[in-house]
Amino acid sequence: MPSNNVIRGTRIGSAPERFDQRTEPAPRRPVVYWCRHGHRVEFLIAAEAETPASWDCPRCGEPAGPDPGNPPGRTRAEPYKTHLAYVQERRTPEEGEALLAEALAALRRRRGRA
Repeated sequence: MPSNNVIRGTRIGSAPERFDQRTEPAPRRPVVYWCRHGHRVEFLIAAEAETPASWDCPRCGEPAGPDPGNPPGRTRAEPYKTHLAYVQERRTPEEGEALLAEALAALRRRRGRA
């Protein structure tokens, strides 16, 4: 009597189906960019797609452009900011005090101390 947990129609070690034999890939074209360190960045893009103005270099992270003689300049790195720094940009100290007082009053109400 056959078992119900047998996978039928395949064998152990069989290769997966090859979809590339049944379909034609979309037409592509190579695009080349250079960064300011002289790194050459080449990738394929769809033939009908518009090429981007710049591309990040995978070697150094700097922006790369299509003109090897005039690569884009260095990007300005944004300094690290804490959550508190972002909050302080959005709120004045007076607004912060009002929000803190409101939160403390709500907490005291919940605890039954108000």
